[in-house]
Amino acid sequence: MKKTYKIDVDCANCANKMEDAAKKTTGVKDATVNFMTLKMIVEFEEGADPKTTMNDVLKNCKKVEDDCEIYI
Repeated sequence: MKKTYKIDVDCANCANKMEDAAKKTTGVKDATVNFMTLKMIVEFEEGADPKTTMNDVLKNCKKVEDDCEIYI
């Protein structure tokens, strides 16, 4: 399952860091962050709960960019 989320990030480099952090999160099969549209597309692994997984994605993204925001 793929879902698109609105994000708030300050620069393209920060967006790349967020993308890497999201991809390393348990339950995420793939993730893409588009800085120009301020959107994150997340593909979840089979059986993963999107809400729980996205809370983990947000925690991981805040570790690399503490001022980022994902609107879940």
